Amino acid sequence: MTLVYLDTSIYNRPFDDQTQPKIYLETQAVILILQMVEAKLIELVNSSALEYENSRNPNPLQQQAMERYLQMAIVKQILNPAIRVRTGQLEQLGLKAMDALHVACAEASNSDYFITCDRRLINRASCLTLKVMNPTDFILEIEDDNQSP
Repeated sequence: MTLVYLDTSIYNRPFDDQTQPKIYLETQAVILILQMVEAKLIELVNSSALEYENSRNPNPLQQQAMERYLQMAIVKQILNPAIRVRTGQLEQLGLKAMDALHVACAEASNSDYFITCDRRLINRASCLTLKVMNPTDFILEIEDDNQSP
């Protein structure tokens, strides 16, 4: 089963300005991903970092929506010393502190994919073995995998 780590930008994408075509398409992909989680077609990873970041969201509606999905996760990655060390290494590669922490959690949980709407993060993470991608690209890749003979 495919194990996915969704960063906070994914959970918040449906609340962004839907008049922008890129945001609208990403929102549709996010909805499909969350439906796949609910249907148990893919498995979701939660982490202490996601819960912390969500707890700081000033919008209660967004916070509750993200919390609902995090409760569906089959894996919860708790922070540990190895993750802290890896976070530092990722920051040295140019990732922002919180992004580095999320990527380190995804790696530690053996996630197959790290999905984000953050183009800068996707570009900076191209050197990693973890597949870091946009939600729209993820849907297309999963669909291609399901179409293969």
